[in-house]
Amino acid sequence: MSGAAKVSDAHMPVAATAEAPGPALREASLYELVGGQEGLRNLVETFYDIVEFEPEGRALHVLHLRGHGVAHSRIEQLNFLSGFLGGPRLYAQKWGHSNVREMHEHVDINAEAKDAWLRCMVMAIERVGLPGDVQVRLMTPFTRVATMLVNC
Repeated sequence: MSGAAKVSDAHMPVAATAEAPGPALREASLYELVGGQEGLRNLVETFYDIVEFEPEGRALHVLHLRGHGVAHSRIEQLNFLSGFLGGPRLYAQKWGHSNVREMHEHVDINAEAKDAWLRCMVMAIERVGLPGDVQVRLMTPFTRVATMLVNC
């Protein structure tokens, strides 16, 4: 999820309301589709609960223990995904960039870790009850970026 990465496929039409003048249709961001800040926080917390406490997350948990730790990652993943999915750019506001390669340069990421991350995210998306079409729309950019981060 590089700073230049855009989620141009992360929108779907939503009817405009009387309070929101403009075109008859506007596109909802993935941020809105996951439920805004509250929905995203629930997704990130569910994801990291899987990473910390379930066998599917074991490889990721070990990587996080070698890095900044899971508590740090819960906060920063929420901040990053907020902007990545079309909401407030919290990570960039805090750190001055949102270059996902730079964020992960201290971590050896192999295909096993990539697959574990994707598997845990699918589990989290299912557990929070997001619709199947939203899952597909989330996993498309997540898969692209996870693949891009493999560095060993």
